[in-house]
Amino acid sequence: MNRVPVGLVFPGQGTQKEGMGVPWRHTPSWELTAEISAVTGEDVEELLLRTPREQLRRTDLAQLAVFAVASIAHAEAVRAGVLGPDVVACAGHSLGEYAALAASGALTVSAAAALVAARGRAMREAALAREGTMGVMVAAPLDQVEALVGEVRAEGADVWVANVNAPGQTVVSGSPEGVGEAGSRAGSIGGRMLRLDVGGAFHSPYMAPAAETLGRALRQAPFAPGHLPVVANADAEPYAEGRHWPGLGVRQLTSPVLWERSVGTLTGRLGCRRLVELGPGRTLAGLIRRIDPEVETVSVDGPAALTVPPGVER
Repeated sequence: MNRVPVGLVFPGQGTQKEGMGVPWRHTPSWELTAEISAVTGEDVEELLLRTPREQLRRTDLAQLAVFAVASIAHAEAVRAGVLGPDVVACAGHSLGEYAALAASGALTVSAAAALVAARGRAMREAALAREGTMGVMVAAPLDQVEALVGEVRAEGADVWVANVNAPGQTVVSGSPEGVGEAGSRAGSIGGRMLRLDVGGAFHSPYMAPAAETLGRALRQAPFAPGHLPVVANADAEPYAEGRHWPGLGVRQLTSPVLWERSVGTLTGRLGCRRLVELGPGRTLAGLIRRIDPEVETVSVDGPAALTVPPGVER
C-alpha cells in the first residue's frame, strides 16, 4: 500500500454521551483519566463511566469529557502503532483544537486539560450571565446564511454565524430571539433551522468575558516553541509555533469555527489524503465526506477501530 500523508482530527462539544469512556476502560491509556483529574479537580473516570446524560450537558463537564476520550483514543492509537510515521498535521473542531494541540506536541495532555477546564468554566459563566442559544441552518448556501443573519442583526436582534461546518451546514449563535428570527426566515433561502441543545451562544461576541478569562490562562500555558502543524479554527491556517496559540485561542471563542476551510487546508495545502478522527462518535467523518468525498476517513471511536488496517473506512 502506498504511504499517504495523514491528518488527525478531533471532535468537539456535542459528541459527549453517557458511558462514553466504557470502550476504553481496560486499555493502558485509561491511566490518563487520573492525570487529567489531578490537574482539573474533576473525577474524570466518573465523568466517562457513570455521569448521567443530563449532567453531561453542562458545558464545562462536556468539554472535559470529550477532551479526555479524544486524548485516550490518540494515546492508544500511538501505543498500538497504527498511525505510523505519516501524520503531517492536526486539527480539532472548537474544543477539539485542544486535543489537537496535545497530539501535535504543542502542549502536554496535562497542560491542555488545564486549559480545557479553564475554558469550560469561563464559557459556562459567560453563558449564565447572558442567555444565548445556537441553531444549525441546513441546506442553505453559506453566503445566503451570512446575508440573512446580517439582515436580522441590522434589525436589532443578536445573531452571528458561529460554525461553517460543511456545504449546507452552518451554525448560527446569538440571543434566543435572534436565532429564532433567523430560523423563521430560513425557508426564504431554501434552508431550515434545527435548534441545538446547548447552554449558550458559543463562538459569538457573547463569549467575550470568557475570552478575557481564558486569555490569562493561555498566556501562562507552557506551549512548545515548535510542534506539528495544527490548523486553527479562527482562520483555517496551519501553525507550527507555540507562540501563536494564546492569541488564536482567544479569537476562537468569539469568532466562527471555519471547519470546512480547515479541512480544505488539510487536504489541499498540507496534502492529507487520509483523515483519522480520534474521539467519541463519527461526526467529523460525516462532515469531511461532504467537504471532500475523495479523502479517506477513519474514525477511532473505540479500541476495536485500532485493529482496522489504515485507510479502511469504518
